[in-house]
Amino acid sequence: MRAEGKIAAITGATGAIGKAIARQMAMHGGYKVVLLCRDENRAKNLVRELQQETGNNNIDYKVTDLSLHSSVQTLSENWQGPLHVLINNAATTPIQREVTVEGIERQWATNVLGYFWMMHKFSTILKASAPARIVNVASYWAGELDLRDPEFKNRRYNNNTAYRQSKQADRMLTAAFAERLSHTGITVNACHPGDVNSRLSNDLGFGGHETPDEGADTPVWLATDPQLTTTSGKYFERRKETKCHFAANKREVDLLMQLCESY
Repeated sequence: MRAEGKIAAITGATGAIGKAIARQMAMHGGYKVVLLCRDENRAKNLVRELQQETGNNNIDYKVTDLSLHSSVQTLSENWQGPLHVLINNAATTPIQREVTVEGIERQWATNVLGYFWMMHKFSTILKASAPARIVNVASYWAGELDLRDPEFKNRRYNNNTAYRQSKQADRMLTAAFAERLSHTGITVNACHPGDVNSRLSNDLGFGGHETPDEGADTPVWLATDPQLTTTSGKYFERRKETKCHFAANKREVDLLMQLCESY
């Protein structure tokens, strides 16, 4: 997959890992990098910072809120030109249960539906741009998905449980979209980015022993390595394919897709 003239979009680009992913993609000669961020001031500052650091002036931003269907819809409708790499990285883990203006629990909306909406809304653009790749930043810290109560309307909210179920869902959505987009020239893979000390990890009560650049290594590798041209529907940790029993449960994957489509 030659980088020259390729366009890569990264969600959550102002976070610790997102910023490192954006920097590495910008340094991967030939890519135009589009930062998808909620905060316009932070996005503008990051564009200038990355241009100075990488020497790549082909860096831009678009303001979008991945927790809002309306925002993702507007982004996709107004997108001009191709898109060759979509890296879904945006995530949040509020300590207390929060609800978006669209009435959805924020962590489920951002970490799961945001991934779903981006893959769904941009599939036509990615097909037209093929060969193209989707990389979903998930985690090995995953599990406890409750499809009957994903928004903690009946359960007591716990941000750790909410985060774990969201990352399980991301790995399952990866398998679902890999199947849905097979034979289109689009690959879909997921990965654990590494144990990075970030606001998100701190909100979960953890630190982190890896640098943001170490955390960005596997996502960027999945987005750019020419040997992965046909690899799809897989889950990776530190560049190594790892069996995902969540994604192997086709019945649960189908139920998750039906649930996401219902929003």
